[in-house]
Amino acid sequence: MSYLDNILFAILLVIGFGYFFTSVKKIRRNINLGTDVNRSDNPKARWTNMAMIALGQSKMVKRPIAGMLHIIVYVGFVIINIELLEIIIDGLFGTHRVFAFLGTTYDVLIASFEILALLVLVAVVAFWSRRNAIKLKRFVSSDLKGWPKSDANYILYFEVVLMTLFLLMNASDLHLQNVSGGFSHFIKAGFFPVSQFIEPIFNGMSNELVMLLSEIFWWLHIVGILIFMNYLYFSKHLHILLAFPNTYFANLNPQGQFDNLESVTKEVKLMMDPNADPFAAAPVDENAVPSKFGASDIQDLNWVQLLNAYTCTECGRCTSSCPANITGKKLSPRKIMMDTRDRMEEVGRNIDANKGIFIPDNKTLLNDYITPEELWACTSCNACVEECPVNISPLSIIMDMRRYLVMEKSAAPMPLNAMMTNIENNGAPWQYNQQDRLNWKNE
Repeated sequence: MSYLDNILFAILLVIGFGYFFTSVKKIRRNINLGTDVNRSDNPKARWTNMAMIALGQSKMVKRPIAGMLHIIVYVGFVIINIELLEIIIDGLFGTHRVFAFLGTTYDVLIASFEILALLVLVAVVAFWSRRNAIKLKRFVSSDLKGWPKSDANYILYFEVVLMTLFLLMNASDLHLQNVSGGFSHFIKAGFFPVSQFIEPIFNGMSNELVMLLSEIFWWLHIVGILIFMNYLYFSKHLHILLAFPNTYFANLNPQGQFDNLESVTKEVKLMMDPNADPFAAAPVDENAVPSKFGASDIQDLNWVQLLNAYTCTECGRCTSSCPANITGKKLSPRKIMMDTRDRMEEVGRNIDANKGIFIPDNKTLLNDYITPEELWACTSCNACVEECPVNISPLSIIMDMRRYLVMEKSAAPMPLNAMMTNIENNGAPWQYNQQDRLNWKNE
């Protein structure tokens, strides 16, 4: 490589990683739009969660076929990108296969990269077929029409292009390694169990043409990686980065345990304490913005719920296990997460356009994105939480929005309002006076 090539490569890296970190800052800002919640307890259990679920993929294999295919792509993505370190060093300093001095270890690494690249290609073809040929039910839902479906396919196409370029790069390199004279730059290094079968396509070509093609494959490969890295911000594939913090900060409480509003808890304790003096309460700041019961927009959700929305990979396991969705109700837990992320992005663009300040846009997550009909269809069974491979909780968002409808808008369905009235008046869900409850024994 000439020094011009090295400089161009360095500029490319700075632009690629610079744009990526700009996107990361936006994601972090949008997540921090949520309210604070303490998830620093029990670090041992949290690290275990992250190791088992995000790194170990323990929940993925509950569906063995999809699980094994995903593990292949996941391991391939992580392991093959170790090769990125060598590409960066070679690109910056004009070297070629700088880690070749590792000898047998290097041969093993290159061989494992190639085998994984081939397996990734096989897995990607299977994934594409499941979505577009077989058309599994959870991939043809109405909430995946348009961009979500295209996005899923774009990711698969990216994987095919990157893996193909990697193998072509190795095959052309192997061809030039075997050429005698004039190509000492291509030292004999690496073992190529897959690309050795591709290498014959370069037979009959001039060495200069093969060398040009090798450089083209190399440049396209690194440019493709940088493009894919920055595409993550716009894609559901962001979960490959956020799955780790998402599983670490997941709720460790039993799934059936719901949180109580602190303000309501204090009021109830005050009411039930015969020795409490209600007039001794702390003075109220008249200028303070009153706290909201529940959530109507993303600013009312906590930051972990917003992290959940960014982490969702739209796999649909939650929706395919939702009893409300299975019976034809409008609710789709996957759509709940997608809508939350879409609204978060909309608010983020509003902030960007107004120099860091959110200007009210007369829209909210509730009603404009998620309808009360969807929320009230939920049975609170936690199937969606149990099924999610990365511990996302659509139910927590549903419960907070239902809480807003009940406590702020008194907009619960009529049967629920009747039940709550009966509990208030009669101490039970039924419309019977307490003195009449045992009348059935006389029948």
